[in-house]
Amino acid sequence: MRKSLAKLALATALATSLVSGAAQAETVDVGLILSLSGAGAVLGTEMQKGADLALEMTGGKLGGQEARFIYEDDQRKPDVGKTAAEKLTRSEEVDFIIGPSYSNVMMAVQAPIVRTGTILISPNPAPGELAGAGCNENYFSVPFQNDQPSEALGLYMNDKGITKVFVVVPNYQAGKDVVDGFKRTFKGEIVSELYTPLEQTDFSAEMTQIKASAPEAVLAFMPGGLGVQFVKQYDQAGLKSQADLYTVFTVFNGVSLDAIGPAADGVFSVDQWTYDLDNPANKEFVAAYSKKYGSLPSNFAAMAFDAVRLIDGSITAAGGVDDMDAVRRAMKAASFKSVRGDFAFNTNQHPIHSMHIARVGKDEATGGLAVRKEATIVDKMADSYAAECPMQ
Repeated sequence: MRKSLAKLALATALATSLVSGAAQAETVDVGLILSLSGAGAVLGTEMQKGADLALEMTGGKLGGQEARFIYEDDQRKPDVGKTAAEKLTRSEEVDFIIGPSYSNVMMAVQAPIVRTGTILISPNPAPGELAGAGCNENYFSVPFQNDQPSEALGLYMNDKGITKVFVVVPNYQAGKDVVDGFKRTFKGEIVSELYTPLEQTDFSAEMTQIKASAPEAVLAFMPGGLGVQFVKQYDQAGLKSQADLYTVFTVFNGVSLDAIGPAADGVFSVDQWTYDLDNPANKEFVAAYSKKYGSLPSNFAAMAFDAVRLIDGSITAAGGVDDMDAVRRAMKAASFKSVRGDFAFNTNQHPIHSMHIARVGKDEATGGLAVRKEATIVDKMADSYAAECPMQ
């Protein structure tokens, strides 16, 4: 009898040990849906760099648990993004998804992902529909709400006495958000409002129209490779001496600025983050990125870095991923140190943060061109859709 009891005790101990070992070996799985090929790849590859660096700096762990990244390329195509979302939520059963890179894909994947209970974290796009009535407890936007930078630019131009502006953006969701945000605050005249195809790279007709309109300033939103071509052609057309070029989501350190070259000198940008923000988390990030990749980080890399750090901090605060309600509460509390410094989530889980005016100029440390902060436009800026969100 005693031998039987001893064997039972040993078997129980072994089973407990195996279960404990399996629990310890469990990983935090993060799916990343990004545009990693085609014309939109410049954004996605920068986000991949930022995300990979964040995981490397935490020793391959999130919240103290081993972590795994699963990348899916959406090719900037909504249908491809939806297929990737289905794979990650159903087959891979990931704990979190970071992505996508563009608003058109976000509008296709957000609902299918959040319906499964999976937490979706945007590293870049944040359409107004998803900040207002379409907000969801499983959806967090780390970088901004799409309208915020252009809203801040409208305020800045008002202060500078600019009264005539030419606006040109791609004809898709984010472009419309940029224009809506600018109109919300700008008090002057929009002399022309152009919407171009998302794949357009020849802007000679638009340059002719800008010359004829004689604006005081031009507002352009041209993401990825579009921005490279637009800024180069703006310089080649001799328009810099006629009207200052103000950009949103267009000119960034690293890939796009290197590709544009001297044509970008003097171009303005409105950003929630710049590489030279003076806070410990940002200094650590910029130093680590520059060492690993040999260049200054882009805004996209910084926001993907913040997205991974948000997951890491939230799991730590919640004590693991067994209680996802606790993880969500920790995310709402912004349980991490953002590269932006002061940062909080609004009731719609979109940021309340500062917006800055930056300008391309010489970086004294490297001798090359960089997007550098000139001034803060507004502190603790909330988006304009939070009141429409039922999560109050």
